Amino acid sequence: MRRRYGVQNLALELIFAAFGVIALFPIYILVVVAFKSPTDVAQSALTPPTELYLDNFMVAWAQADLARAFVQTMLITAVSVAVLICLGSAAAYGLVRGSGRINRILLMLMILGISIPIQLGMVPLYQLMRDLGLLQTPWSVIIFSVGAYLPLTVFLYSGFLATQPSEYEEAAQVDGANAFQSFSRVVFPLLRPVTGTVVIVTSIHVWNDFLTPLLYLGGSDARTLTVAIFSFRGEYATEWGVVFAGILISILPIVLVFFVLQKYVIKGFASGLKG
Repeated sequence: MRRRYGVQNLALELIFAAFGVIALFPIYILVVVAFKSPTDVAQSALTPPTELYLDNFMVAWAQADLARAFVQTMLITAVSVAVLICLGSAAAYGLVRGSGRINRILLMLMILGISIPIQLGMVPLYQLMRDLGLLQTPWSVIIFSVGAYLPLTVFLYSGFLATQPSEYEEAAQVDGANAFQSFSRVVFPLLRPVTGTVVIVTSIHVWNDFLTPLLYLGGSDARTLTVAIFSFRGEYATEWGVVFAGILISILPIVLVFFVLQKYVIKGFASGLKG
């Protein structure tokens, strides 16, 4: 029997619409100011631009050296996510499919790492990177990112693997495949939905990270987009159009990745929670 559309439904729709407007309002300001000239911004930041002022993007990209920061951020994010996928999927496979109490204990300890604040290890890890000679190099941020987000990656993969039957890999082993072959050729292709979730979740964290690159890459030219945009605070303090244009440039790649892989996000999280 179809429920009637009443006052409660209307009230809920209005509430959700209000929350949607509140959530989209900062994005509206970001886009509007990024395409405004300094004169238009001084007059009003809320009204739409009278004409598209693209000089903000040219200044942010060229004079603030966002091109180098973009490449640096892309490199750190791509390598970090690739290592997380390789290590996280293999670790989850071994812990979920392995027999014995020790595997369950190790899995719980690994997942427990999600609740530990990353900031607790900043100082000792900084000293370790300094002693290893990795400061002011992308490897320091990559190693930190892999260690910080590996527990979350293992959690997602282990939850998904717990819901998958083991008959396929057992059949591969009967045909003569070893453990590595059955994982790489049989199991890993089945992990495509949760791999998409891992890519988008970890990419957002690594791409938007500000404190780690600021701490480990400080004093070098190898700065990421977030640190490069932070430098606008002094050089372009009054040119909010340049600042917002730089922010818009920095978020577009990760937004595109999210739209490409969004269908895997809910499915991967749901599988992880089910496991």
